[in-house]
Amino acid sequence: MTYRIEKDSLGEVKVPINHKWGAQTERSRQNFQIGKSTMPLSVVYGLVEIKRAAAVINHALGKLPSEKKEVIVTVCDEILSGKWDDEFPLKIYQTGSGTQSNMNSNEVIAHLCQEKGVNIHPNDDVNMSQSSNDTFPTAMHIGAVVELAPLFVELDQWLDILNELEETNKDIIKIGRTHLQDATPLTFGQEISGWKMMIIKAKEFLKTSSESLHCLTIGGTAVGTGLNAPEGFDVAMAKEIANHTGFPFKTEENKFYGLTSHSGLSFTHGAMRALAGDLMKIANDVRWLASGPRAGLGEINIPENEPGSSIMPGKVNPTQAEALTMVACQVMGNDTTIQVASSQGNFELNVYKPVIIANFLESVELLTEAMLSFRIHCLNGLEANVESMTQGVENSLMLVTALSPHIGYEKCAEVAKLAHKEKLSLEEAVLKLNYATLEEFRKWVKPETMV
Repeated sequence: MTYRIEKDSLGEVKVPINHKWGAQTERSRQNFQIGKSTMPLSVVYGLVEIKRAAAVINHALGKLPSEKKEVIVTVCDEILSGKWDDEFPLKIYQTGSGTQSNMNSNEVIAHLCQEKGVNIHPNDDVNMSQSSNDTFPTAMHIGAVVELAPLFVELDQWLDILNELEETNKDIIKIGRTHLQDATPLTFGQEISGWKMMIIKAKEFLKTSSESLHCLTIGGTAVGTGLNAPEGFDVAMAKEIANHTGFPFKTEENKFYGLTSHSGLSFTHGAMRALAGDLMKIANDVRWLASGPRAGLGEINIPENEPGSSIMPGKVNPTQAEALTMVACQVMGNDTTIQVASSQGNFELNVYKPVIIANFLESVELLTEAMLSFRIHCLNGLEANVESMTQGVENSLMLVTALSPHIGYEKCAEVAKLAHKEKLSLEEAVLKLNYATLEEFRKWVKPETMV
């Protein structure tokens, strides 16, 4: 491989000649070969949004010449278009402040500007009025907000299909289950309405919690005091980033908080963890209800997407439910990492930033894609097995609950036990014990009046 020589404050460094990064990026690339995961592009783009906005604001404040501002903006737009994605090779497990990824963006932007004939310094020009300590947490929030947008869209898509399923199945009566045992009846539409409300609540929780991510720490520089940033830089930066991204970003009022605490990301991920828990419940309900086809519950039919076994011909498994529940497990694991890492804000800086945002963004991506897959390949084709549901209601001993106001709890328990022991219907057991007439039983025990 052919190299060029780059210099930084520690001396000379060999950098692959076909890449645009500089000495500090290359040092990180060599010193932190940990794992295969690189810094998420959402964070990289967040950093580049900051560099773009800083060029505009520094120029407006009289600190950066027009020629330099223009070329930095042009290069940043190229990077944001995806043209230079391969120039950001650094791993997640690097410095805990994200300094090396901040310098990666500074160096690539400066190099591309120089190729356009304008001499730009990565620190003095691209990083002007900034510190890694305020750019990286700002990029974390930008990346998180941008990536959450598709998840909100998917939540709405789920609500649309769950509304349809609730309406379609509103009159189908089935037996309820508590403690995995038979309970009183409800409609399948009512059961689905519980799933729907989980998604409604998840969206509410996620919207409320993620509002804190609109607050940007840029302008706090090294420790929150704003040293080397001009007055008004923080407010102007947030406004410029908001205008360019289309999201309602604003300045974080307390920069000391913004540098050392990531409670906003922690809180928002808690909402995602809660969503994961509810998705686990929904997916488990679906696969239990679809269990069978002959030795399970068999109350619903789900799409047959692929063969389920390499040894049992004709077997079809609830694979979409399995994928969704595995994602839920991963999100719960990510939440533990985020909560522990977020607790480690020592003095003026939390230095677990890369692992926090990497796990956060993985959860967002997994939830969005798993929900999309489950909706398209499972929910869209979910159908009630009315015959099975009806049979379950007719055979249920818990319909005896409707008799309780008329003959009392103790006699109802006796009826249920006799029916179960002697394999009788409830009607037969009641008549055998002479606790009600046939006319009374059929008047009192009507599943359609119990939902």
